[in-house]
Amino acid sequence: MLNDNSILPRHMSAELQGALTYSRVVNIIGPRQAGKTTLVRDILNMGKFITLDDQNTLHAIEDDPSGQLGSLLNDLTDAPLIIDEAQRSKKLALAIKMIVDVNRRKGQFILTGSSNLFTSANIMDSLAGRVMTLKLWPLTIAETKSQPPCSLLRWAVSNSPDLRSLPPAEPLTRADYIDLVLRGGYPEIRGYPLVPRQAAYRNYVDAVVDRDIADILRVRKTDALRRMIDQLAVRTGSELNIAELSEIIGVQRKTTEQYLDVLLKLSIVTRLGAWTSGESRREIKNSKNHFVDTGIAVALRNLRPASFNADANPAALGGLVESFVLAELIRSAPFQENSFRFYHWRDQRGHEIDILAESANHLVAIEVKASSSVSAEDFRHLNWFSNTGPGKRRNVTSIVFYLGDQKLTFGERRYALPVSCFWGDTTTPA
Repeated sequence: MLNDNSILPRHMSAELQGALTYSRVVNIIGPRQAGKTTLVRDILNMGKFITLDDQNTLHAIEDDPSGQLGSLLNDLTDAPLIIDEAQRSKKLALAIKMIVDVNRRKGQFILTGSSNLFTSANIMDSLAGRVMTLKLWPLTIAETKSQPPCSLLRWAVSNSPDLRSLPPAEPLTRADYIDLVLRGGYPEIRGYPLVPRQAAYRNYVDAVVDRDIADILRVRKTDALRRMIDQLAVRTGSELNIAELSEIIGVQRKTTEQYLDVLLKLSIVTRLGAWTSGESRREIKNSKNHFVDTGIAVALRNLRPASFNADANPAALGGLVESFVLAELIRSAPFQENSFRFYHWRDQRGHEIDILAESANHLVAIEVKASSSVSAEDFRHLNWFSNTGPGKRRNVTSIVFYLGDQKLTFGERRYALPVSCFWGDTTTPA
């Protein structure tokens, strides 16, 4: 069934309203169609809204940016001017800088765009303290269920994590989880039936290649870039071999790295850097590639529910579930009390950790298992890392996320948690 067109709440709403009280410019970036326009126009419901998708408005701004902005601001004494798709103007950033240098009022501008308007180092330096940049990702599952942000990371770094303090996990089957992976998190597209949904996601990628990338980089070989996106979708959750990728898509390494940088800026993919302890030369330094949204990744690979059957390729689910879990973690991170950075870790002896969330001296070491069962054996890498390996001098909480429905403790800050703990039933007591 199609969506009922109701507007889903976004966890960033409170953060945006807070930012308007202490920053002159709030800059919201994130992937196309993630919900930025809905957030600033319909959910915030204040100020004056213009979009540079309108060619007449864009031309007017480009012809006289300071004059147009000054005129638009005249009627806004205590509300923001909201400029949608701000990255389309080449002159907007400097004009905004000139205005907010003179007028110190908080909350003058809200800008949205698929890439960061303030890419010039000189402009960024001169606007230090005047611009707050927020990133809006596609929907979390908690948002689709109108539930508060997930607090798993805060729970994991607490002094004594107690499973009873976590909300009950939603009991889901393997097929239910596969459906969530297939749907993705784009507000409108995720509600489509399977076939038109996957067509819409593929069209989305075509639009990014043909339109959004042109705002950042002149690409001569769009076919090579398109092949690269397809290859990244196949490799989600895997370490990236740049030389191999360059050979497959038929471009030089420098071009491949340039394409990757653009896809990162446009939030098509995200890069999970390698965590290093500084104690071992055997630690692998390669980054991991993850697609930001699994719905797009599976659409590009033409995967359907039957693609994950035992007689098909059940292993295909592993990398996708890992990307799904990472996406939920990253999207929940801004709402924790502590700040977190995310990595992966591997050494040449075969030890590896899928995801490491680092906060001060605490590490949350995470393994992701695309199975409905879990055992002590699934903690072997986590145990070595925290007891013998580079985590032995840190405070480590170890978690195996899996597709079952039981929250389990294995002692010594080791837990097995259903993936649905990211959005568990908060209305039911544990």
